[in-house]
Amino acid sequence: MAVDFFDDRLLEDETALAGVDDLLRHLAEAGSRVRHEVNAATEAMAALANTPRPRAVVAAGSDARLLRAVLEPWCPVPFVAWPGPGLPGWAGALDLVVVIAPGGHSADAASAAAEAVRRGCGLLVSTPAQSPLAESSASRSTVLLPTQTTDVLAVAVVALQALHTLGLGPEVDAEEVAEKLVESAVACAPRRNLGSNPAKDLAVELAEAVPLVWGGSVLAARAGRRVAEAMRQASGRTALAADADHLIPVIRGAGANRRNDIFADPFEDGPAEQRPVLIVLDDGSEDTTVRMTRGRLLAEAEQNGVRHRVLSCHDGGPISRYASLLSTGQYAAVYLGLGLGRTALPAGDAS
Repeated sequence: MAVDFFDDRLLEDETALAGVDDLLRHLAEAGSRVRHEVNAATEAMAALANTPRPRAVVAAGSDARLLRAVLEPWCPVPFVAWPGPGLPGWAGALDLVVVIAPGGHSADAASAAAEAVRRGCGLLVSTPAQSPLAESSASRSTVLLPTQTTDVLAVAVVALQALHTLGLGPEVDAEEVAEKLVESAVACAPRRNLGSNPAKDLAVELAEAVPLVWGGSVLAARAGRRVAEAMRQASGRTALAADADHLIPVIRGAGANRRNDIFADPFEDGPAEQRPVLIVLDDGSEDTTVRMTRGRLLAEAEQNGVRHRVLSCHDGGPISRYASLLSTGQYAAVYLGLGLGRTALPAGDAS
């Protein structure tokens, strides 16, 4: 049953942890899902070996957002993310359409795939082999990457490997991604106590706070949006992921409120007076603008008395770092919901 206060004792309580065992187990198995998807796609990948480079790439369907975050800065041909139904008017036989629909039930993905077949586009589809989408998208120009799970991250890793084979995207080390997810599962495991568990520690930090999540790189920003979404679902409270220019006014507003009331105690004012906590997702980006913006955000938090936490992962490739940051944030969301007595939480895949 949900409560108005955070009880950190629940994070170590065996009975309480058993109530979220399905959610924690789902997160813990993320690494194995990546390996499972990669192994199942070996034969399909071989069919891509001599495929010519397309004129342009269209990533269709709502589940293609992760592809967009990876490919837009890298793809050597024009790239368009098309989340709605159908395809852009110019897409034709010289272009490649990429559709990710792990569950096989996306109306937008089905519409895009059907239109790609009608126009004679090259088509790369990630969906269950026995799904209606797989059947309707079959053509001489279609390569099916048969999915085994509904985990968008695991499926996207396979699609990104396929696009790398075509010379359209960066190399993605699937085993490295899986290892990062396993490392996160070990570090954030329910048996690890609060003092040595980064996800439990972050949950306690957010007990009576409004999370403000920022990631500087394209992938870190994508992870930030997913972490904020998980925290909203887990806590039923506000959680905001945004650019620095949108977060700084909130941080300054919190500082102004504190200065206006010199007796305000953010730890005792209760839920109605929840103060923000800034969560910075640092994926090791060396971009000068990212580093400067990160420093500006942290300086604003210091000046305005806003607590802040930095989640860092600097090892491995971009997708591996993304997976690590996202996984830790999702574990923290589950523990936040647990401390608030909310155990009926969605299990959301790491995508």
